[in-house]
Amino acid sequence: MASLSSFFLFSMLSFLIGIAHAQLSSDFYASSCPNAISTIQTAVNNAVAQESRMGASLLRLHFHDCFVLGCDASILLNDTDSFTGEKTAGGNINSVRGYEVIDTIKSQVESLCPGVVSCADIVAVAARDSVVALGGPTWTVQLGRRDSTTASLSTANSDLPPPTSDLSSLINLFSNKGFTTQEMVALSGTHTIGKARCTNFRDRIYNETNINATFATEKQGICPSDGGDENLSDLDESTNVFDNVYFTNLIEQKGLLHSDQQLYNGGSTDSIVESYSSDSSSFFTDVANAMIKMGNLSPLTGTDGEIRTNCWKVNG
Repeated sequence: MASLSSFFLFSMLSFLIGIAHAQLSSDFYASSCPNAISTIQTAVNNAVAQESRMGASLLRLHFHDCFVLGCDASILLNDTDSFTGEKTAGGNINSVRGYEVIDTIKSQVESLCPGVVSCADIVAVAARDSVVALGGPTWTVQLGRRDSTTASLSTANSDLPPPTSDLSSLINLFSNKGFTTQEMVALSGTHTIGKARCTNFRDRIYNETNINATFATEKQGICPSDGGDENLSDLDESTNVFDNVYFTNLIEQKGLLHSDQQLYNGGSTDSIVESYSSDSSSFFTDVANAMIKMGNLSPLTGTDGEIRTNCWKVNG
């Protein structure tokens, strides 16, 4: 009986230690690489100073990583003989940017602490620092993610919300990841920064009726009905500043993407949009909390995955 009790106690302790080891923490690198976070911040600030759009790109990189099998830096992997990466997924190809910034940061961090800081954590911290660099809220990034050793093109194609999504589709896609409708609206508000390609908003500005006529005409000058697929337009009227203008634009029927305007189109999310348009502090609070939640989507921890030496390929 004593040996059975000892075994049970040992098993429980091992289980609890395993849980503790698997949890993310804000001070994960405090001893192993104390200058990692400041190094990432400096690099992000420099990149955003050179091109403000890069802030939106790094934020989107984190989102597109986490929504596909969790925050594991799988989006960074190039294709190999054994798997097709996520870079060519419909929502990523010719669209997701910032890979070279992450590679630069990884190189800098590797020179400080070889084999310690994961690419997944770099992407998560870079997203937070990008928002802050453009005037948005800060939040505490939990750390200790490890990097995947594979990627999933099919999951990227199925789980990333396309710009053609209607409201029910957006609610479902975010709900599948554990987000409430309000959190979905808050995260959509990150479209307050960045740009979109003509190919993703052409149908809206030429064929939809729930659009400000002057706004549509202005965007048609950027995006012709034929050709110019890669022409860029700002996602809101203050695209270089992280603010709540995105929501004001939606009320004015100036949402650039179909999926944007769906948030204010006589549906269940109208009141949330109205609230955020008049209260930037509540938007900032909610989007920061939602970003923390997103950063906690299915991370690899403990001995799962690896710490890649190069973010674009697995070790070995």
